[in-house]
Amino acid sequence: MAITSALVLLAVIWFMLLFIVLPLRLTTQEEAGDIVPGTPASAPTNPQLKRKAKIITLIALPLWAILCAIILTGAITVDDFDLFHRFGPGSETPASSE
Repeated sequence: MAITSALVLLAVIWFMLLFIVLPLRLTTQEEAGDIVPGTPASAPTNPQLKRKAKIITLIALPLWAILCAIILTGAITVDDFDLFHRFGPGSETPASSE
C-alpha cells in the first residue's frame, strides 16, 4: 500500500465517522429556546466540533491501523470477494460465435 492510499483510507474512515458522530448530542436552537434571527430553528446551538474531532480521531486511528494491517498482510484480498469468479484471468466471457 502506498502512502497516498493509506492517507486516503484514513480520510475516508475519518469523514465517515464524522458524519456518524455529528448528530449525536445535538441541541438545536429551538430546543434551547434561543433562536438567532436569520438562522433556522434547527441550527445547532453548540456543535462542539473540536471535542467531536478529537473523539473521531481517537476512534479512526485504531480502525485505520487495523485495516492497514489487514491490507498489508493480505489476510483479506480481492479474491475473497470474488464470489462468482468474475475477476482475474479466464473470467472473460467467450465471444459469441456468429
